[in-house]
Amino acid sequence: MVDARSVRRVLIVLLLSLAVMIAYWTLWFTARGVVASNDRPAYVEFENAFPAADAWLTICLIGAAITLPRRRPIALLWFLAGGGAGLYLFGMDVLYDLEHGIWWSSGAGGVIELVINLLTLAFSVGLLRWAWRRRTALLSPAG
Repeated sequence: MVDARSVRRVLIVLLLSLAVMIAYWTLWFTARGVVASNDRPAYVEFENAFPAADAWLTICLIGAAITLPRRRPIALLWFLAGGGAGLYLFGMDVLYDLEHGIWWSSGAGGVIELVINLLTLAFSVGLLRWAWRRRTALLSPAG
């Protein structure tokens, strides 16, 4: 059984994550200096490659947010796909940041990037862990 309090907490996390994702990409395309940790052309090109993958992650978060409170078994799929997508994005971003010294050589922007990376890791692992521990209940149709 997935209790209502737990569902509420996870929905809050999902909705906050969606808000952060929307805010980040809105700022990236309208006020890039607020979120960019570097202004090198290679960095901008790298970041510009992320909207499609982040869109997929957003679809997964929306799918989970819609199907979880309705107790649809497909919610487990959305959680697992979203958690996996988050870990993949984490890996891509961290590798680039390490290879190019983004965290330590970009001032406040590098620290923001590090925080985003750590939040992505914690969020993704947290979603996967929460959903996997409740997989039997999530796979049981609403009754």
